[in-house]
Amino acid sequence: MVAVSGCAIRSAGERIWDTLCPVSSGRIPELITAALERVARIFRRERGGPEHLRTGRKGEELAYYFLRRRGYTIVARNWRSKGRKGEIDLVGWDGATLCFIEVKTRSARGAVPAEVSVDRAKQLELCRMAALFLQRRSPRPPSRFDVVSIYLEPGKSPEIELFKDAFSWRTMSGTRRG
Repeated sequence: MVAVSGCAIRSAGERIWDTLCPVSSGRIPELITAALERVARIFRRERGGPEHLRTGRKGEELAYYFLRRRGYTIVARNWRSKGRKGEIDLVGWDGATLCFIEVKTRSARGAVPAEVSVDRAKQLELCRMAALFLQRRSPRPPSRFDVVSIYLEPGKSPEIELFKDAFSWRTMSGTRRG
């Protein structure tokens, strides 16, 4: 690195190194995951299933790293509770707030945005699941519900949007829990 008038100018070699070795960008786990997915495809051990389920898994993976890069600490993925249908896609801390995160992924843009599919019935189910998650936590931390909308259109980079506090406990039950 060359210093000029108190400013740092990075050499071409340093810029190339940063591109080839992304240690400083914090992307190593993301790159390792992508490499393992490629290896799984080579050995035909990838999780198959319908296309919409593969799209959903890819979206949840992208949302996980997207939120981590924004400072979230993810503590659970695909959280389920015995005796209850459904799951919470991601649970994570954004500062001192515990966030229950629903991920909606689409392979094409339709007339209705992906985040709109988190309708009242889905919100109620997420609230019930979140209440179960919080049952054993005392005192209850401040919490909220976020939605991550992802579009994976062929030939384009993924488009990811975060909707913080997309809906609240209050709108579901009349009382606030955090």
